[in-house]
Amino acid sequence: MFDYEKYLRLEMFPHIWCPGCGDGIVMKSLLRAIDRVGLQKDEICMVSGIGCSSRLTGYVDFNTLHTTHGRPLAFATGVKLAKPSLNVIVITGDGDALAIGGNHFIHACRRNIDLTVLLFNNATYGMTGGQLAPTTPTGKVASTARQGSIDPPFDACKLAIAAGATYVARGTSYHSQQLDRLIEGGIKHKGFALIEILENCNTYYGRPNKVSLLELLQWEKDNTVNVKAAERMTPEQLQGKIITGVLHQADRPEYVAMYEEHIARAQAKARAAA
Repeated sequence: MFDYEKYLRLEMFPHIWCPGCGDGIVMKSLLRAIDRVGLQKDEICMVSGIGCSSRLTGYVDFNTLHTTHGRPLAFATGVKLAKPSLNVIVITGDGDALAIGGNHFIHACRRNIDLTVLLFNNATYGMTGGQLAPTTPTGKVASTARQGSIDPPFDACKLAIAAGATYVARGTSYHSQQLDRLIEGGIKHKGFALIEILENCNTYYGRPNKVSLLELLQWEKDNTVNVKAAERMTPEQLQGKIITGVLHQADRPEYVAMYEEHIARAQAKARAAA
């Protein structure tokens, strides 16, 4: 049996997540992926913003930063530039990353800085009362959209690809074993890696939309299809389906490596001029 306790700050338990929340499932997938890669605790810095998902950094026994709303990618960029040897993992939510933090998100993708970003997408602002989020599906009820949202939801993966991310994947809290592999791939990738995770919030999304925890998990199972299976399906068969797996992977110069080369050239120039 996998020993989760060696990676946890047990004194911080019990956790604050609601019973049935997908955050715990994702945390366990993350710890299994880290173990599989073989990273030591001090080789990791985990950075989070504000939200239910971002409480994760308080429960794990790594170097951690729990930062301000929408700013984990800014803090993580600073950590990676200051200490390039660290494996920097960012824990963020759909509101944290795509609303108040949206500008940081697109520019971190553009730079292709070597960060592994886990974007927990539960389609709501769970911590602050279920407000409308950038990922809330059209027509669904939120505390700030009592008659149902009229906004189209963001596709975080398409946004990341368009902005320049070089590893983009999508998983779900239902398909936990697949999620292990996607996170592992993101950690190993040299460049900006996004793993969007569709997960269930049965309290602030499920209740107002009259959907149970089991129905939310069943939805994840029934409405997603793996990218390899999708390649064999017709457009009609894919109608309404969400594709999971590795959606995009590319090689492009990584930002920190280019930055260090830039410094080295400047220093060599200064020495030559002295």
